[in-house]
Order: sequence, then structure tokens, then C-alpha cells
Amino acid sequence: MNWRAWRRQWLTEPLYRMALDAMPRLSSTEQEAIEAGDVWWDAQLFSGKPDWNVLLDTPPVALTNAEQAFLDGPVAQLCRMLNDWQISWQDGDLSPEVWAFLKQEGFFGMIIPTEYGGLGFSAYAHSEVVRQISVRSATAAVTVMVPNSLGPGELLMQFGTQAQRDYWLPRLARGQEVPCFGLTSPEAGSDAASMVDTGVVCHREIDGVVTLGILLNWRKRYITLSPVATVLGLAFKLYDPDGLIGTEPEPGISVALVPTNLPGVQTGRRHLPSMQAFQNGPTEGKDVFVPLDALIGGVEQAGKGWQMLMSALAAGRGISLPSLSAAACTFTAHTSGAYARVRTQFGIPIGKFEGVQEKLGRLAANAYVVEAARRYTCAGLALGYKPAVVSAIMKLHATERMRQSVNDAMDIHAGKAVIDGPSNYLGNLYRAIPVAITVEGANILTRNLIVFGQGAIRAHPYLMQEVLALANPDQTAGEDAFDAVIWRHLAHSTRNMLRATGQAWTAGLFASVPRGAGAAAKYYRRLSRYAAGFALVSEVALLTLGGSLKRKEMLSARLGDILAELFLVSAVLKRWHDEGRHESDLPLVRWCALQGYATIEKRMDEVLLNFPSQALAVVLRALLLPPGTRAGMPPDKLTAACANILLEPSDTRDRLVGAVWEGHDSRSVEQLERAFGLVVHAQPLLDRIRNAGLKDWRLAHAKGAITDEQAKMLEAVEAAVAEVIEVDDFAPGEFARHPAQADGPV
Repeated sequence: MNWRAWRRQWLTEPLYRMALDAMPRLSSTEQEAIEAGDVWWDAQLFSGKPDWNVLLDTPPVALTNAEQAFLDGPVAQLCRMLNDWQISWQDGDLSPEVWAFLKQEGFFGMIIPTEYGGLGFSAYAHSEVVRQISVRSATAAVTVMVPNSLGPGELLMQFGTQAQRDYWLPRLARGQEVPCFGLTSPEAGSDAASMVDTGVVCHREIDGVVTLGILLNWRKRYITLSPVATVLGLAFKLYDPDGLIGTEPEPGISVALVPTNLPGVQTGRRHLPSMQAFQNGPTEGKDVFVPLDALIGGVEQAGKGWQMLMSALAAGRGISLPSLSAAACTFTAHTSGAYARVRTQFGIPIGKFEGVQEKLGRLAANAYVVEAARRYTCAGLALGYKPAVVSAIMKLHATERMRQSVNDAMDIHAGKAVIDGPSNYLGNLYRAIPVAITVEGANILTRNLIVFGQGAIRAHPYLMQEVLALANPDQTAGEDAFDAVIWRHLAHSTRNMLRATGQAWTAGLFASVPRGAGAAAKYYRRLSRYAAGFALVSEVALLTLGGSLKRKEMLSARLGDILAELFLVSAVLKRWHDEGRHESDLPLVRWCALQGYATIEKRMDEVLLNFPSQALAVVLRALLLPPGTRAGMPPDKLTAACANILLEPSDTRDRLVGAVWEGHDSRSVEQLERAFGLVVHAQPLLDRIRNAGLKDWRLAHAKGAITDEQAKMLEAVEAAVAEVIEVDDFAPGEFARHPAQADGPV
């Protein structure tokens, strides 16, 4: 008997027909999004058996001498030029001096190669620049990040013709051109297919010469830098009704570069995004004609615009907003710890109250995990990956942890953060949260549709091959390809089921650990257990739900949360290893790991509670969530240990929060740091006074218990703390707008 022929007729063909009905049907937009970018560590996690040595062997990120010099020089100088209160509340924009400095020093050309006049920086250097600017001014950070993220520069480098690169990149690098990118319109936000902006291929007479080009009409909004841009990267639907460029009549979404000084282009008006002052506004175009070579990549890229955008976004989404979020998480941990140390109530620092410690512990852990994930993502980008799923995880979970951290910091600072003014270092971060949550893919969309929806197909070892086989219009060829992969898939699934069950019932006791895991070995074992369980639940969900899974958005979101936690805890373990495996940092590692494990089990429990087949859910629960091995949230003692890291000077505190403000302090944060140092220095003396039964240092001085010099030091401490807890007030007329500003946008 011919086994392969028998298998093909009696097993593969029925499975093929079943899969045709079960597998999700992908729209062209979905397929282009899924095919964009690369898989990376997410593929290891989806395999159910991650190789931890691959994680630890990834070279840690580092700056070159030129990149470090840029941070120490132009970035530090820029930070000293920024006054966020004046930018946001008085000028409504960066000052002319700052705009000139940004252009002069090449901030808009960080990602452009040096041969075109750019700085040629790595993803990590780009991220570091954004991170350091972010805590001084969100307006300045957004202004810098946009030209270096999704925009004309990135698209030209990936897809532009040589002539386009030669002309545009040097002009962008030196700030001669200010770019923006127009994608979102009133009719089309997340659903690019509903875009109504059009470009029709036609002939027009230009300066007496008949020219083949594109007649554009568009209406866009929410476009950052649009009011000041000199060149617009425009996404639109291209039509070629007369076949003038040899394509089909409707090639699809395309991208062109449009100078904003052309007749019919309207820019200049501004939106006011969530009380932020960065330049953002609408743009419209009425019968704007551009030559055919305005298409990025030329005619060959006509109709490939969505794929181009998704490819560019696969890298950019993992840098800009995660950098801002990492800065915010670190900054809020830094300032909240210092404030909770110097602010006293009932005679003790508020950081000693357990309610405050609960917030501080989470702030410390969030700062650790988001920074760890930022560095690890940059390490993947440095290896040449464009990890689409990882970048979506980063954008979603970094900004969500930013939201949580800023809210916790606001709670700790209380009235200090509620009253706005130049000394309020949290107010603008709080107002920036909605922007970060919404842009580059709103978090609801990213969580419910992208992380697992894209990851399940792209990062799975076999699923993408099966989808392509099922989509093959040649049925015979499709069945051949399906037969070649389905049996390997089934063998893989069987091994995963056995592995997941064994590791669940032994709490991962026999799972492999990487070389040199040390004190973190138990965290790798448990993470291996959850990776295997995630792979099994994903397989069963795909098998039972098929194409309807993408409509089960809440289920997909929970599976995506599991994948995200696997990635984030991996990054935490990677950071601990790369920083030298300091034992004093282990409370942070343990808190992040336990919180991640508890979230994974909670989401898995929610998936099984809502599984269409409750019979399968009962079996999976018995296999993967046995009693006696369940994870719990970090205990209070551990939370207090993490909180105490922020309350006392130490090497661990320096590694966690020390670098963000080095050399770039604003006056209000300088005051806080000075008071923190004085309070810590004076604490032994204050304890001695209290232990002697003297409630006030002045009384102790009067009784001769402390010297004049010690009394002078304590008076300086008291004055420094009073300066920190003070809030701003204003004269009645200070908020009156200048008459020239009254009739329209600033």
C-alpha cells in the first residue's frame, strides 16, 4: 500500500476541506498587515518551547561614541532650552530658537543614513533621544519622534527610488523640509479600506508641457506636524481608469510625496490634542496635480501603500511611544519615591504608609519592566528584525503601564499634582496619556485584533504556511502544500499537549533553563510552563473557532494578553542578566514575574470560562490549571521591598531611575532631588531626636541636645521640603490671552 497516497486521499483531503471552512478568510488589507514585518522572539513563545539561550545570547543594546556624544551634547542642550509650562500654556508651540536648533543639529534626520546627511543612528539611540526629551516636554518629544518614525523618511529608505532618496533625504536630514504623514481621515481611521481620498492617473499641462501624473483630492485630520510641514506623505486610493500606467483600473492604496506649497493644498490650521502644544492639524487637497514620480517607489509600488505603511510601522511602533512610556514610568517612579520620602504626615514619611507603598511598589516594577522591554525590542531591531507583533505589544502595554504609573504618581502627590503651574512636573504627562493611548493604532484595536490576531497566523510555526496553502487558487497545488505541513503541525501540537500537561502538573519543575540562569532559574521554568500552555490553548481555539475567532475579539484580546506577558517577563529576565544579575534587583524581577504569572493564569481562566465548547474547556482546565500550582499576585512584603528601593539611595535605585534626569534637571525636579538628599542625610539625626523623646528639632536645640550646626542643617532641610510641597498661584490677569490669539488657534 502507498501510505502517502492513502493518507492524501483519506486523511489530508477531508482535513483540507474542513480547514477551508474553518480557517479565517483574510481581506487584502488584513493579509498585507499580517505579511508586514518579521517574527522574532514571539515565534519562540508561540512554539511552546522557547529556547532561553536565544534570549540571553541576543547582544544587549549599547550606544556608539557618536551617539553618546549626541546625547551628552545637543540633547542635553535641547533639554536645557525647554520650558514645558511656557510651551504648553503661554506660547502654544516650541520657541523659534528650539525649532532652529532641532533642524541645525539634525534631530529630524536621526534615522537617515550618513551618506544622505543624516545622523545614521541605531534604533536604540533614536529611542534614547526620545526618552530623554520626553520627561522635559512631550511637545518636543513628539516633534522629534514623528519625522523619525512612520513618515516620508522611513518610507523613502525602505521603498523609495534612488532618485527620490537622493533628492529628499538630504533635505529632510538638514531640516530644509519638515515632513508629515497623512493617513487618517474622518471616514477612515483603523479601517484603511474605507479611505475616500483619491488619486486619478491622468495628463495635465504644466508650464506648457503635457505631463503624466496624479490628480489628488483628500481630507485628512490628526496629522502631526501638518500645520508647519513643507512636504506631505499622503496615503490615498489610486485609480487608473484609462490604463495609463499599465496597472489594473483600481491598484489600491498608494503613497505619494506632495509639497505643501502646490496649488490646492490646504495646511496651517491646528488641532489641540489633549491640551498638548505639538503641531497637529487637518490638511485638505482639492484637485492637486503631482507628477507620476511623486509616488514613493515609483509605479512599481502603485497599490502597495498599505503594505508599505505596515512594514514601516512594524519598526517605528516599537520605538517612539515605548520610549516616551519608558521615560514616563521611570520618571514617575523617580519623583514619587523622592516625594514620598520628603513629604511627612503624622510625623513620618508618607512612603512608609502601606497604602502609598502599594503604589510605589507598582511604580518601581512598571519602571523596571517597561524599560526592560524597550531595551530588548531595540536589541531585536539592531539585529535587523522588524517585529510587527512585538512592536504592537510594546505600543499597547508600554502606554497602558504609562497610564497606570502616571495615575499612581498623581495619587501619591495628591494636591501637589492637582494644582498646575511651572512647578507641577506631572501635569503635562497626565494630559499626554490620551494621545499616547490613541495614536499609532488605538489600544482597543491593537489589543483586540492585532496582537493575537496577527501573531497567531504569523508567529505560529505552521499556521501561515497552511493559510497560504488554503488560499492557493490551484486546488491540487494547495492540497500538496497543505499535506506537506499539516502532519508536522499535528505532531507539533501533540508534543505541546504532552509538554504543557507535564509542566503544569509539576509547576515547570523539569523545564529547561538557560546557561547561567542562577537565581532566576525558577522564573524561566515557570515561564516555560505558561508558554507551553499558551501554545496549546491557542491551537485548540484556532481548531474549534476557525474563522470566527477574529470576531471573538474579547477572547482574542485575552490570548494576546498572555502572549504579551510572556514577552514582558522574558524581557525582565533578559535585563536582569544583562545588568550583571544583581541580587539586590531580584525583588523587582520577582514582582514583575509574579504579576505576569497571575495575569497569564487570570486571562487563561477567562478564556476557558468563555470557550464555545465547555467540554473542551473542562479538559484544558484539568490539563493546564491543576490545583496547588496556581500563581498569586506579589505579596505585600515584596511590594514593600520594591517601594523601599525608591525611598532610599542605592545602586539598585540608580539602575532603576538614576539615569533619566542626569544632566537634564528642571528647577522643580532639582528642588525635589536636593530635598531628598538632605532628608536622607538628616534622617539619623532626626531619629536620634525622636528616640530621645523630643518631638521637634527646635526644642532639641533649645535643650542643647543638638549643636548650632546641626540645627542649621535641619533648618535647611525644613526649608527644602517646604519648597518642594509648595504649589503655584497666579495673579488674576495672568491667564488672559493676547488679543491676537483670541480669534483662532495659537
